[in-house]
Amino acid sequence: MAGKSAESLAEFAARHGLTQSAARPPLRGYVRQLWQRRTFIWNFASAKSMSMYTSSRLGQVWQVLTPLLNAGVYFLIFGVLLGTNKGVTNYTAFLITGVFVFTFTQRSLTAGAKSIGNHLSLIRALHFPRASLPFAYVIVELQQLLVSMAVLAVLVLVTGEPLSPHWLLVVPALVLQLVFNVGISLVIARMGAFVRDIQQLLPFMTRAWLYFSGIFFMTAALAERETLREYPWIGELLQANPASVYIELVRTALIESYRGDLAAHHWGYAHLWWYALAWALVAFIGGFWYFYRAEDRYGRG
Repeated sequence: MAGKSAESLAEFAARHGLTQSAARPPLRGYVRQLWQRRTFIWNFASAKSMSMYTSSRLGQVWQVLTPLLNAGVYFLIFGVLLGTNKGVTNYTAFLITGVFVFTFTQRSLTAGAKSIGNHLSLIRALHFPRASLPFAYVIVELQQLLVSMAVLAVLVLVTGEPLSPHWLLVVPALVLQLVFNVGISLVIARMGAFVRDIQQLLPFMTRAWLYFSGIFFMTAALAERETLREYPWIGELLQANPASVYIELVRTALIESYRGDLAAHHWGYAHLWWYALAWALVAFIGGFWYFYRAEDRYGRG
């Protein structure tokens, strides 16, 4: 009886052209819907960005102060106390650049994990591509990064680095990092939508990633240590680490003395562009497909 009733409902829907409201559209149609909502994504991100620090007296200044304060603490611990600054001519610019660039990925990942779960009422009330939310949150972090990069440029100049045409390479490096961040944010957004515990585990995961990303030490110098010479694959893994790849690209673009430090170790950085492109494409294509496959499940329950 139940099967007969279900069949009649299906026939009734087909006869009148009715479709499931939360059904996943074809991939091409989904991409088209997402593009049509690009203005909504940007405006949503801008509103979020403006409201993030409204309750703080210093407001938007915190988006620059936070990574700067972190860099100060890391400089004291790793640069002064542990001496990981050996082999780096301009360790201040080296460290600050690493912290600023990694923060972009770290915050994108953290925001992506909350992008679906924190907007269930919106998802259940309106019909729109759910990927709009992770996209918007990464745009929020991009807007924050642009301000941070302006401050970083000043700090790099203050530390004695010259302004050079190499600085233009920061743009494609950050564009590739943006594409990568969108991809991993889509992955973590789907995971966070169904497993809320991921938000509790994420700080530990990103902190471990931080320590392995060459922010406090020169990866090229570490790979030459006697303890690692027997295991060259470890050095290869450290260099292929996506966070390290984007950090190194920005460093070699902004810090002239660092390019000299790498040359002293007979270590080139041209291959990093291939790593950066590969990570961006794999993360974005894989992440988008992974998120899209669960489009009709977000907001249920």
